[in-house]
Amino acid sequence: MAGEKRGRWSNSFTFILASIGSAVGLGNAWRFPGLAAKYGGGTFIFVYLIMMVLMGIPLLMMEISMGRKTQCGAIHAVGSINKKFQWIGWSATVNAFVIVTYYAVVFGWVILMALISSKFAKLTGNPEAAGKVWLETIQTTGTTDGFSKTSTVALIALVIAWIFIYYCIRNGASSVGKVVKFTVFAPVVCLLIMAVKGIFMPGGMAGLVKMFTPDLTQLLTADVWIDAVGQVFYSLSIMMAIMFAYGSYLPRTSNIARDAVIIAVSDLGVSLLSSVVMFTTMGGVGMLDDMSTSGVATAFIIYPQAMVKLTGSGVFNACFAFVFYFCLCTLAIDSAFSIVEGVSASISDKFRLSAKKTTIVICLIASVISLIFVTGAGLAFLDIVDYYANNINLVFIGIVETIAVGWFFRTGKVLEEINRNATKFKMPKWWFFASVKVFAPILLIGFFTWNMYTLIVKNHGIYGAADGYTLEANIVLGWAVSAIVIFFGIIFSVVESIKIKDGRYDPVPWDECMDEDEIYDQENEKNAGKA
Repeated sequence: MAGEKRGRWSNSFTFILASIGSAVGLGNAWRFPGLAAKYGGGTFIFVYLIMMVLMGIPLLMMEISMGRKTQCGAIHAVGSINKKFQWIGWSATVNAFVIVTYYAVVFGWVILMALISSKFAKLTGNPEAAGKVWLETIQTTGTTDGFSKTSTVALIALVIAWIFIYYCIRNGASSVGKVVKFTVFAPVVCLLIMAVKGIFMPGGMAGLVKMFTPDLTQLLTADVWIDAVGQVFYSLSIMMAIMFAYGSYLPRTSNIARDAVIIAVSDLGVSLLSSVVMFTTMGGVGMLDDMSTSGVATAFIIYPQAMVKLTGSGVFNACFAFVFYFCLCTLAIDSAFSIVEGVSASISDKFRLSAKKTTIVICLIASVISLIFVTGAGLAFLDIVDYYANNINLVFIGIVETIAVGWFFRTGKVLEEINRNATKFKMPKWWFFASVKVFAPILLIGFFTWNMYTLIVKNHGIYGAADGYTLEANIVLGWAVSAIVIFFGIIFSVVESIKIKDGRYDPVPWDECMDEDEIYDQENEKNAGKA
């Protein structure tokens, strides 16, 4: 919006906290430990580290630097290298919008469990009943049937979640900066407390041993590598329009090379700490073999079963449950509002709209769509959308984005922006070029091909057939959603090029991008001249 000065992080520390908050989310708390359990603990951690080095850190630096250079969200940031590539930014933005519609629901479930944690006091020694608390509360069928039924308490929790999300980002970088000073440190404190408790439980050390013991045979399976890449992308918030937006609030003096490494290492640290909590607690209650790769099942079904077996004191178990779900609340809120901020920044920059008004509209539209996930069929619907958004859409976006930057642009220009203020550590040319030009495109194309082969050939186009998911649900919530994400930007770009001839919505070319303060001053001078 002309004359509206862009939001700015108050300092580099605030940016790092906000980025860590976005990167560290529910995936760290339950999906990472679940995948570690599935693939032999140390094996998955080892593969994850490789994928983080080969793709995670370089691509994180790439997106942050493009956001800072262009002072824009994903659509214009990618379009700055060539306006024909704006559709890639659109795809990332639309996919992020899809993700937040159901991520907010999961956030609502976490809030709900924190509020009803007192129920576990009366269920001590009854894990079967504890495992049903969440399922009975949200009134899910577990299948694609039951769309007409809605859980009132789940709906109320969803409304609370959306209120929190909007409140945290109502003023962009300014309000986010204030919130993350609490929401980043609080979960770490909670996790540390629970980790110490878990380690000193009988059987806790056995869980720790299992966490770090590798199963080398898993290295030969494609799934462990694919899941590791998905976890890296989802965990670091790359290919989701978020880091373009967060980078666009940075001043030119920021040190991207250093900050990106701090963000990635911190994200990994929280994932490992969450795994320690999960493995030691499950080991302490004799449930190590019950951990599930489904984050939802682990957090809302299996973990409650473990909680009521912690001690003979119902009060203590209920308090532990509250601490756990409060911790998840603080993890979820940062990731949820960062996704909305990424979408809002992209669209408001694209059409020069008020950032605050754009955020309000996005929250309203997304909250209405998210209502389908609190129906009786909502859990199945969420599982389907999540699969396509991450295993298909996110990987595809990663392919086209890295090819666009690595092969149709001067990659050295991006590296120069990354290292602009680097001192002790600079991103090496060989590392960045190898990642963006070679490793990322080739590996992602391989993973995308494997995912499509598994879905289409092996599963006949139906994800979750064994769980009762139908082909119709897959078409409406999976294939159609992926088509919208991939083709929306292309179609919109074509229509825009036909209808808009004066170029007023075109991104500024990379070499012409100026500092945000220079843009602000020039726009005000133009406005003053017109007056």
